[in-house]
Amino acid sequence: MDTKTNHRSRKKPVEHLDHVVIRFAGDSGDGMQLTGTQFTYSAALLGNDVFTFPNYPSEIRAPQGSLYGVSGYQVQIGSKEVDTPGDKLDLLVAMNPAALKKNLPDLKKGGMIIVDTDSFTNANLHKAHYESNPLEDGSLNDYMVVQVPMTSLTREALKDIPIDSKSKTRSKNMFALGMVYWLYGKDPKYTEAFLRKKFKNKPDIVEANIKALKTGWNYAETLELIPVSYVVDEAPHHEGKYKIINGNTATAWGLIAAAEKAGLKLFLGSYPITPATDILQELSKYRQMDVIAFQAEDEIAGISSAIGASFAGKLAVTTTSGPGLALKGEAIGLAVMLELPLVIVDVQRGGPSTGLPTKTEQADLMQALYGRNGESPVIVIAAKSPADAFYRAFEAAKLSLEHMTPVILLTDGYIGNGSEPWQVMRLEDLPEIKPPRVSKRLENWRPYDRDEKTLARKWVIPGTPGMEHVIGGLEKDKSTGAISYEPENHEYMVKIRQEKVERVADYIPVMETEFDSEGDLLIVGWGGTYGALKAAAKLMKEKGYRVGLAHFTHIQPLPQGVGKIFERFRKIVVAELNLGQFANYLRMKLPQFRYEQVNKIQGLPFYETELVEAFEKILKS
Repeated sequence: MDTKTNHRSRKKPVEHLDHVVIRFAGDSGDGMQLTGTQFTYSAALLGNDVFTFPNYPSEIRAPQGSLYGVSGYQVQIGSKEVDTPGDKLDLLVAMNPAALKKNLPDLKKGGMIIVDTDSFTNANLHKAHYESNPLEDGSLNDYMVVQVPMTSLTREALKDIPIDSKSKTRSKNMFALGMVYWLYGKDPKYTEAFLRKKFKNKPDIVEANIKALKTGWNYAETLELIPVSYVVDEAPHHEGKYKIINGNTATAWGLIAAAEKAGLKLFLGSYPITPATDILQELSKYRQMDVIAFQAEDEIAGISSAIGASFAGKLAVTTTSGPGLALKGEAIGLAVMLELPLVIVDVQRGGPSTGLPTKTEQADLMQALYGRNGESPVIVIAAKSPADAFYRAFEAAKLSLEHMTPVILLTDGYIGNGSEPWQVMRLEDLPEIKPPRVSKRLENWRPYDRDEKTLARKWVIPGTPGMEHVIGGLEKDKSTGAISYEPENHEYMVKIRQEKVERVADYIPVMETEFDSEGDLLIVGWGGTYGALKAAAKLMKEKGYRVGLAHFTHIQPLPQGVGKIFERFRKIVVAELNLGQFANYLRMKLPQFRYEQVNKIQGLPFYETELVEAFEKILKS
């Protein structure tokens, strides 16, 4: 089927939109993540800007039809820059009553719902705690409801294909995707190519899924309940090659690029933990690029193996989430004492304890800054978006290698699982990385002699003749590296390790604001809140407020120039997905300013509209 020809010839009116927000929702086994991913890739390949937010349950397989088993995938596509996966939905595809009930509050009044009516059985309605059928009781009168017997239509379309009944039913997600492709004028050819590649050894499965996809397209084309179709035009982009990338993949690629640029082998020592496991899985694919991915038996073994690799001259990395960062605390202190480069990636999730493993939160900041015994300073930076995770991972490696100290890179579940376009980088366009690595004998060398500017010690490879030395967790003499219990020496070493981190401020960009450089309100944030804060700032500007945005990717040390920026605004508000950890950090570092707070701890990102409401309330108070 030539869908482009079909699109040109169809008689229904076409409406052009600047952007649209879509959410696919159903059971964990309904393939919503795959469906959303395929729509995202197709939209991006056809020129739209995109931003996604997968949201799935913690249970591996929750009871079918239950409220806590609902899996969702949200994407915003636009003909201009898209900063977030969107606030209110324009379209909700609900595969069962539970998906409808969980997601309906996020749908705009007048928005469209496509439902699989076959799933609205009495049993499923009961599981979703409906007292009556919402498709019949008038509770959906404020929305455009498109009722489709997806399951039975899919099974009928596939009746002649020799696959089992369960596989036919599973193909209903492709039926739904075909409908949405028609609705927004997207060519399904990329999904067809994906299916042929993914199931190349199962031709019947390929045929079934493609036929379901086309059947959904044709059904939407002829369905009178959908009176109009929509087009979201191409978004302007800088020239170059782009790839849709999620934050975990971007982190992995940034680390690989840093290893290549530094001329080192990359070693990852990690233990699987949600939502960081994808970094381990991604790096395990690149053995041909001298990447060693070691899956350890626990978090402590993971970081300890990485410290050993760093001692041996590798770019060493360990990845984790909040609970694992707690377990790694003692070993991070060891790396601080050894003064070895080590990158620790923390993909934050809801806590404490096991908490909300698949939900996002920014609650590990204080743990990253201070969660170790003794004076144990490390560099702390944070990625602000999925694509930015590439650059922050690269920078984390560069700072760690050149300053001979651990770096904690903070991302979160929103960044790690979310996707956006990333302009593919050429290695030669990335900055140089020059670690103070020594593999031949130096005259008059002492283990803790330091570079005058960075205070980094030399990185001597074990076994270098004439440069044998001892490092360990006991305090060392400031020059010779011998064990020392002298009070003055310990104080000196504690201060010099802190000063080494503080001097990193000379090697990171000076702080700058977006939008206004002075005015009514300075919006302050860090990490993955960037897109929502930027979108909110745009809305505030449209309302006539003078606002600036100061978004921090460098947290310890803070960039230069922060105080000068803060004093130019009447009010300062710090917005973060915790109870105020960065706000309290700023109160310690810059106590002369007053900080208002906007906080959210729901396992969900900020919505730009709720931010604007909070900011206006602060300005009027």
